[in-house]
Amino acid sequence: MFRPKFSAVLFDCDGVLVDSESITNAVLREMLVELGWKISQEECISIFIGKALKDQWEPILENTGVRIDEAWIAGFRNRRDVALREKLQAVPGALDAVKEVSTLYGGKIACATGADRGKVEMQLAITELAPFFGDHVYSGMECAQSKPAPDVYLAAAAGLGIDPAQAAVVEDTVTGVTAGVVAGATVFGYCPGGPISSTKEKLLAAGATEVFTSMDQLPGLLSQE
Repeated sequence: MFRPKFSAVLFDCDGVLVDSESITNAVLREMLVELGWKISQEECISIFIGKALKDQWEPILENTGVRIDEAWIAGFRNRRDVALREKLQAVPGALDAVKEVSTLYGGKIACATGADRGKVEMQLAITELAPFFGDHVYSGMECAQSKPAPDVYLAAAAGLGIDPAQAAVVEDTVTGVTAGVVAGATVFGYCPGGPISSTKEKLLAAGATEVFTSMDQLPGLLSQE
């Protein structure tokens, strides 16, 4: 009989539950080009994925002479959300994996993201993942610091009433893995491959305990006989 290895499972959202990173990054790159930065897709991925846009104003200022403000970020979010509503899909296998993990853990799961709440709640609704997380959706934008700081994972653990050291975290970026490790959790790195994906080596170097490549592997990693 399988039983849970941890007290709860805390999922990142973008790149783990929903296949949003390429969509969001394409909109961001388009807007940076409009500011005069001839940034490549590879550069845009390297600089911005996994990080809060508001914290990345310095490279934008350096390359465009523009200090982005809340109005610019709001414009980005509007364009991003239009693109997500048109194109967003769940990560392959994520819906089944979340369903199985939620059953195994008696609903003790949460979504802890660096993204703004409006975005994550929209994405979970579009992909039919929202019912599994209920009220346990946590945004780093609502914490003192976002990832790589541990705040959002500490908030999620507190919301579930568990010790963060007894939590499993599922992440796909170095920034997110770092946040989970600093929170004291055991971090599983998701590495499906492709231009958006962080490498196995980078995830392990950041402190991931194990790296997996397909969502159908996850329930087994989180259970013991």
